[in-house]
Amino acid sequence: MKITDSITKLPPRNADSHKGDFGKVCIIAGSTGMAGAAALAGRACLRAGAGLVRVAVAKSTLPIVAAIEPSYTTIALPEDEYGQISFDALPVILNATKENDVIAFGPGVGVSDDLKKILEYLIKIPELALIIDADGLNNLSKLRNWHEISKASLILTPHPGEMKRLWASVFREKIPDDRQQIAGKFAELTNTTVVLKGAGTIVTDGKRLFLNTTGNAGMATAGAGDCLTGTITALKAQKMSFFDSAVLGVYIHGLAGDIAAKKKGQISLIATDIIDCLSDAFMKI
Repeated sequence: MKITDSITKLPPRNADSHKGDFGKVCIIAGSTGMAGAAALAGRACLRAGAGLVRVAVAKSTLPIVAAIEPSYTTIALPEDEYGQISFDALPVILNATKENDVIAFGPGVGVSDDLKKILEYLIKIPELALIIDADGLNNLSKLRNWHEISKASLILTPHPGEMKRLWASVFREKIPDDRQQIAGKFAELTNTTVVLKGAGTIVTDGKRLFLNTTGNAGMATAGAGDCLTGTITALKAQKMSFFDSAVLGVYIHGLAGDIAAKKKGQISLIATDIIDCLSDAFMKI
């Protein structure tokens, strides 16, 4: 596996560009009590340059998510008795896969049989550009040998705990101690791009490996991962490759966190500070 420190940047925008040039995105997220996760992912996606962002959420959560940010649109999805997206939402979600360039699934959705079934449908769609994070990964880990039925093109963004659950869903052997070995072997077997989060986040597609150098301990705060999901999703929507969008997303997200830490301090840093500093980070590079 080749180790690389190369970071592909977005090209300058043409003067006659329109929003369709920078991608249409649908983020499937949120549930009762987790509206913030959906809003953070949507706001970060906008700040990272996606042309049009739709946030699809459990219907009772929609008014909260819509009120947080007027620049994305929202889609109300049928929900179950617990305020989580129900299987009845599948037709709307499948329609969204046809209308958008990239789909993100997971921030704040919760875990249920219905969500697992929805995700199973999504990963079977050939060449669908799909970023899975947070509870999306926890639902995915409940599908044994999911990699054998997957036809979508996936970016997975697990933290170490989520990675352990994913590992057990495809391997029958103990997870290694070495993070690079974990990410590389998993990406190679599942034919995915893996973002293994933590200090020195690892990005790999099983052939190349990037070790991130930005970020700080202040980013160990609720919602930071949702911001990363939105950032990577936006970059993929702007026609970057899966590996390059994950690398730049991780790097720029960490850089925004570093800029935020200088302004706010690590102790006081919160997820919205990262979003607010994404513009500074893009200008810096």
